[in-house]
Amino acid sequence: MSSIVCTIEIARPPGEVFAYATDPSRFAEWQRDVVSVRNAGDGPNGAYGKGSRFTTVRRIGGSERTMTQEITEVTPSRSWAAHGVDGPIRPNAGVSVEPVDDGAGSRATFTFDFEGEGIGVLLLPLVRKMTAKGAPASLRNLKALLESGD
Repeated sequence: MSSIVCTIEIARPPGEVFAYATDPSRFAEWQRDVVSVRNAGDGPNGAYGKGSRFTTVRRIGGSERTMTQEITEVTPSRSWAAHGVDGPIRPNAGVSVEPVDDGAGSRATFTFDFEGEGIGVLLLPLVRKMTAKGAPASLRNLKALLESGD
C-alpha cells in the first residue's frame, strides 16, 4: 500500500514550523490522538536527535496504545523521520518542510506508513483509515497553533 501523505501551508518560517512539528514533546498539543509523549532514550537534556527514542501514548479506537519510535533522520529545518520499534502497529512518519513566500511561510508535508506485527497485520487497514481521516484535522490544529503565535 502507498503511504498517506498530507500537506499544509503555514504562515510561519520553515525553522519555526520544523522545530515545533518535529518535537515529540509538543505532539499532544496538536495531534488529536496523542495523550502523552516521553523521552525513551538518553538524549542530552531531553533532546530529540537522530537515534533518540520516544514513547507515545495514543488514543486509538477508544483505548490507549503505547508505542516507541526511533528518530531515523534529522536535517534541521528540512526533514525528519521516525520509525516504530515495538508493538503490533509500528508507525513510520516523515516530515519535510520547504519555504514558500520567500521564506515567510512554509509548506509542510507529512508522510505516514505502518507495519504490522502479529495481530497488528489485521489492524493495519483500520489504522490507515483512521490516520487518513485524523491527520488532516491534526495538521489544521498545527497550523492554527503556529499562526496564532501562542
